[in-house]
Amino acid sequence: MTQTFLNDTPITTASDQVFVDMRREIVEGSIEQGSKISEPELAKRYGVSRATLREALNRLESCYLVERKANVGCRVVALTAERLIEVYQVRSSLEGLACRLAADNMEPEEVKGLKQLLNQHLQTQRVKEGESYYQEAGDLDFHYRIIKGSKNAHLIHLLCNELYQLIRMYRVQMGMVGPRVSKAFDEHLAIINAIENHDGELAEMLMKRHISASQANIQTKFNVCQSI
Repeated sequence: MTQTFLNDTPITTASDQVFVDMRREIVEGSIEQGSKISEPELAKRYGVSRATLREALNRLESCYLVERKANVGCRVVALTAERLIEVYQVRSSLEGLACRLAADNMEPEEVKGLKQLLNQHLQTQRVKEGESYYQEAGDLDFHYRIIKGSKNAHLIHLLCNELYQLIRMYRVQMGMVGPRVSKAFDEHLAIINAIENHDGELAEMLMKRHISASQANIQTKFNVCQSI
């Protein structure tokens, strides 16, 4: 059976599989942020040639998950407060626009599916108890569905292929806990209501506020870490 990953490209080669596996491990923190990439070790671990591994690394670099520096080599990106600001500035503008377009372009069935997804999130025990709010990638991700709902191919490419995994890396590793969980859920619900009412201006404003609150939440965590 043909497998697919986030940008709907079939996994047909060993390089595809290494790319998907490494991407997941980097995003979830199994491969630590800022760690140096050892090509011999990883090629052995995944059972592929160095050439195949380099193909996967090139694709990870295009997703901003790894970076190459002269005289340093290849490393997993480090999550920093400075990079967070840059990434979230772009995210706020682009995802706000996607939300405005989704209010015009999402079909009723798509909005219904978005509501059902949010209800599924609420039913998870950790969300109900305000412990954490973790969303899987792709169609199980509230934000991903809205981006797709914009029906703008260029915007979808920028947000889902280029920036999505780096944004997820921040969201997964520096994610929501405590009071922010219920607030984020309520913000998601308000965004859906604006989309359902075809109020693009309100939907965009609410999405930008939501992303700004998420950024502030993560920045607080960076400040706490720096003070320890």
